[in-house]
Amino acid sequence: MGMTITEKILAKASGRDKVNPGENIWLNVDVLMTHDVCGPPTIGIWKREFGNDAKIWDKDKLVIFPDHYIFTANPQANRNVNILREFAAEYNLPNYYDVGTDRYKGVCHIALAEEGYNVPGTVLFGTDSHTCTSGAFGMFSTGVGNTDAAFILGTGKIWEKVPESLKFTFEGELPPYLTAKDLILQVLGDITTDGGTYRALEFDGSAVFAMQMDERMTLTNMAIEAGAMNGIIAADKVTEDYVKARTNKPYELFYSDGDAKYRQKFVYDASKMEPLVAKPHSPDNKDTVRNVEGTKLTKCYIGSCTGGKLSDFVNAAKLLFGNQVKVPTFVVPASTLVAKQLEEETISGVSLRQIFENAGCEIAQSSCAACLGGPMDTVGRATDGEVVISTTNRNFPGRMGSKKSEVYLASPYTVAASALTGVITDPRDFL
Repeated sequence: MGMTITEKILAKASGRDKVNPGENIWLNVDVLMTHDVCGPPTIGIWKREFGNDAKIWDKDKLVIFPDHYIFTANPQANRNVNILREFAAEYNLPNYYDVGTDRYKGVCHIALAEEGYNVPGTVLFGTDSHTCTSGAFGMFSTGVGNTDAAFILGTGKIWEKVPESLKFTFEGELPPYLTAKDLILQVLGDITTDGGTYRALEFDGSAVFAMQMDERMTLTNMAIEAGAMNGIIAADKVTEDYVKARTNKPYELFYSDGDAKYRQKFVYDASKMEPLVAKPHSPDNKDTVRNVEGTKLTKCYIGSCTGGKLSDFVNAAKLLFGNQVKVPTFVVPASTLVAKQLEEETISGVSLRQIFENAGCEIAQSSCAACLGGPMDTVGRATDGEVVISTTNRNFPGRMGSKKSEVYLASPYTVAASALTGVITDPRDFL
């Protein structure tokens, strides 16, 4: 019996020829990532458990991005960043990307890709559930709690159970009004928020491999919304070109065997799918946009690790070009590089930034911003009674701010179309 891509990478990381789902193994970790929400407690646990002589197992493999609660006057949030800053200075860390400096990058999951930390065949752990985003690069990537992260920080190792795999194959050609967000909302609606619990979600098929890296990252990013341990897409030339342009680290390509064992397989015809939303208050509360169109909105939000990449803004700008938004619409680039690309990328000679400004959108600084609610002064935060449509990844009560708000999750196309009308609108009305 062959192995899946996830099993092969975990076998390599554990120094074994073969692993099976359900087995517990020691993994050697290639990268540990943390940020301003979970970094301080991770550091605290590490110092407590490893004592005064605590040593970081490998400074080059530790990456720290302040990104969640940074553009705020909130003293607790500011203190968290100060703890990271002091820690980085004390241990002379090479991979600390401080806010307020030229090194600041924005949202950790996008910055990991842009800065060349996503390397095929490697193992990456992060103190954030959406660390599974990096699986788009043919690598194993997952989120862990602060205690596990502290153990990795001191030893470079972690004890994990090998997950079973689910396979999702998207055949056919993706219509011009659909994005990866629609595909992953379909998956979540089909298997629910616990249908992937402690499993690997593997994405395959011609529609997936026709996507650029930005879009592939949206698929793996939301694997966690099904409770999955990781999402993964085998590397191809598109992946290799992206990686080689950003790092000269060696990498290894792994592919699932033809006789690999999956718990379940799902096959979709991408050409027949239509725009979807996740209705309040769960990412698996799937419906077609057509079924909920006309729902009145108070706010639209285009941003986050899921929906704040360059391709997301290109898609939104196609609809917003030459038009005016009817409700407050927030544009939040996921990284400082994406913010720069908004100036450089054009449609008919007009920059994306100019298109958004002309349409009446508010453009914020790169960060997680309102995706995780945040302090009261967070840009785009949902207040009592608001109905928001957003390109983010979660819509649990209170996720984007007030527990008395409602959040619909959708693609950048659907959010942009809805911004132009003030009600939930099918992007096919504009495309």
